[in-house]
Amino acid sequence: MTLLVLYSPQLEECRRFYQGLGLDFAAEQHDQGPEHYAAVLPNGMVFELYPARPGRQTDALRLGLAVNGSTATPPLTPGRHILADPDGRTVEVHST
Repeated sequence: MTLLVLYSPQLEECRRFYQGLGLDFAAEQHDQGPEHYAAVLPNGMVFELYPARPGRQTDALRLGLAVNGSTATPPLTPGRHILADPDGRTVEVHST
């Protein structure tokens, strides 16, 4: 996988949530498209957050991330954690 795009009606809240797990986002805009955020993961995959259009379902997804728990906000103990992002998506976090 090279790209994952999440659409959110709560863009800033989602950016803060995933940033708290260690993703480093940069603001982007391509041509006349919407402003959004992109993070490049260590394996080169791009993780993007876009604003959702009205009426678009945004919660039908489950993600799995491996993170350094000591640098997460708040810090996570080593092991598996089941979290929910601001849009209600389940995020399974494997903390080291």
